[in-house]
Parts: sequence; C-alpha cells; structure tokens
Amino acid sequence: MKYAIIIPDGCADEPQESLGGKTPLAAANTPNMDAIAAAGAVGRANNVPEHLPAGSDVANLSLLGYNPNEYFTGRAPLEAAAQGIQLAPEDWAIRCNLVCVQDQTMKSFTAGHISSEEAAELLKAAQEELGSELLEFVPGVSYRNLLLYRGEKSPAPFSQDTRTTPPHDLTDKSVADDYPRGPGSDLLSELMSRSVEIFADHPVNKKRIAAGKLPATNVWLWGIGKRPALKSFQEVYGKSGKMITAVDLLRGLAALVGWDRIEVPGATGYIDTDYAAKGKYAIDALPTTDIICVHVEAPDEASHEGRADAKIKALEEIDRHIVGPLHEALKKQGDYRILVTPDHPTPVRTKTHSHGFVPLTICGTGVAADEYKTYDEENAGRSALSFDDGWRMMRHFLDG
Repeated sequence: MKYAIIIPDGCADEPQESLGGKTPLAAANTPNMDAIAAAGAVGRANNVPEHLPAGSDVANLSLLGYNPNEYFTGRAPLEAAAQGIQLAPEDWAIRCNLVCVQDQTMKSFTAGHISSEEAAELLKAAQEELGSELLEFVPGVSYRNLLLYRGEKSPAPFSQDTRTTPPHDLTDKSVADDYPRGPGSDLLSELMSRSVEIFADHPVNKKRIAAGKLPATNVWLWGIGKRPALKSFQEVYGKSGKMITAVDLLRGLAALVGWDRIEVPGATGYIDTDYAAKGKYAIDALPTTDIICVHVEAPDEASHEGRADAKIKALEEIDRHIVGPLHEALKKQGDYRILVTPDHPTPVRTKTHSHGFVPLTICGTGVAADEYKTYDEENAGRSALSFDDGWRMMRHFLDG
C-alpha cells in the first residue's frame, strides 16, 4: 500500500463576504481535491487542543499522529532538528524572527521577506554584541532563525511557564503587551531590545531602506522549548516516510520521526513556490517509501497577508500541480490511499492561526464513499467522520 499526504498549510478559513459567503477553499477551482472527496470520504479533525498554542508546530505534530499533550515541547526545538543541531537535555532552543516593528506596531513579521544572506549578516552582528558561551544566534532561511541557550555551565532561567507570542499573530497590531512573560522573560526582552540598537545603522538595513524595502528593526524571540523525545514513525505506525517541504518546522518534525527529507529546487515556503516541482519530486519518490508527504506553506502565508485572492490561487496551484498528478501516479502503483488536510485554520480576516477543526478528505483502497462530493469546510462540518483528538486521524488513514 502506498500513501500520500498533502498539507495545504492554514487553508481552513471562514466564509468571506467578498467571495459570496464562500470560504477560499470552497471558492477555489479544485477539481482534483473534489474528485478525492467524491470517490472517498470527507471529514474533519481538531489538531490543536484548546490549552496549547494554535501553531503549525502543535498542529503538524498532531496531524502526523503524535499526541501533542504528550510530545509537544515548543516550536524552536523542531526547527533546530531541521538544521541537524543537537540539543543537550539542559539546552533550550528559541525561534528568532527578524521583524519590522515601527511605532510599536508589527509592520512585518518577515522584515519584508528579508533574504537569507541579509539575515545572516544581521545575526552575525547580533552574535558579536549579544552572544556568549551560553547564547548562540543561528541563521536559518530568510526571517526564520534560531537562538540557542546552552545550559551545561549555567542552568537556563526558562521553564514551561515561559510565555512568548508568535510575531505572525501580531501583524498590523501593537506589540506593547506581547513581549515575553514568565521565567527568563527579562533575558529575552533585553535581547530583543538591544538588537534594535545593533540593527539600526547596520549596512544591510541602510541598503534595504535605500531600495525602498522594510528594514529588520530587531529580533523577535518566541517558540521556546527543549528537545522532544519523539518515537520514530516506523516504531509507532510501521511505515516509512519522506517529507517535501520548504519550512524548517516540517523538516525538523521529519527528522525527529525518522522520515527522509526531499529538498526541491524552487520550493520557497512562500506563495511563489514551485508547485509543479513539488508534485514531480513527490511522484518520483513513490517507489522508495510507504508514505510521501507534501507540505505547502503558501495558503498560510497568503492568510497572514490578508489576501483571499492569493490564498485561492495557491489552493488552485496545489490542486493542479500536486494533488492531481500525485493521485494519478498513485493509482498506477496498485493499492493506495491519499489524504488532503491542512494543519490548522488561518483566517484571512484575522491574519493569524486559530484553534478549530480543519477539513480533510481521503480516498483509495478500502475507503468507502460517503455522500459528500466536494472538499470544503461546510461538508466537513456535516460529516460524521470527525476526530476531536486530531492525532488519532493518522491511524484511521493508515489502517481504518
């Protein structure tokens, strides 16, 4: 049996007045997703427990079949794993965004989608001024970077009660009341504040401003956590897997559960990603794995920008270049199942992640067809196929 999972990140949404009362998913032209719904089942899953943050970290951990109440320790440790960073038991990883804050308002949680090269230069300056044997700034991709606290010689001041706010939750909002809170928050806030001075006259920002681009005004620290102890997917579910994604969070999850990662040229983690390349690489991987998982960040990024039109376009590109070709290739492999589901809702209205159910659709060998013929939030809400604990859905997909 071959399995395929397509994750259109954050695609679940609310009805839009501008779309005649439809959600972006319902408004998009997605004949291949609808074909899966017509041939199989539509349902829903709640991947994020109410007491945990509504982020892609919790949601994708749950989506891959791991109980977040048992395994979630924070977002940054997952991204550290993506870079092959080994965290000792006493170490902490912290997500380090480069952001643009002006007049205490989050103008851009990506610092205008700063380049990786520019980000590396700014973090080099931060390391020189703020780093130590305890603190290490680690460049990643674009605005997505890390800060490591090595706690062997000096125990970290943080705990599970340390609270931070994802910067993408603050788009166009005041940040005044959303600095870190709890144990160790003074250190995090100090680093964030001091980075303002370091970045203010940095050559990277001078060039960006001269070119009419937003500057990276400071680092924003969040997603703090220690190394999780995840069992391998093979051990839990008896299947091998491969992951296609442009996002370190999913790369890290794949590494921690023992999945191979496939790097696709042109995969950007943004709405300009090469959808067709992702589809091709997924098809090419089918003979060498039990499960191929394709994660696409584009719908989530469109929501963060409040752009329903871009979200619809991303969903249509995923349908055309990934879902359709991959489904056809699966049919030629013999017994198969295919699943399409986002991790969490990201409403265009709020521009941020939210708790709540997401729609899913499954078809293939042994999957009985239900009455629903299109894949959207409305049909998912009507279906009897529902997982209050989203992490239980994986077992149903593989064996149910």
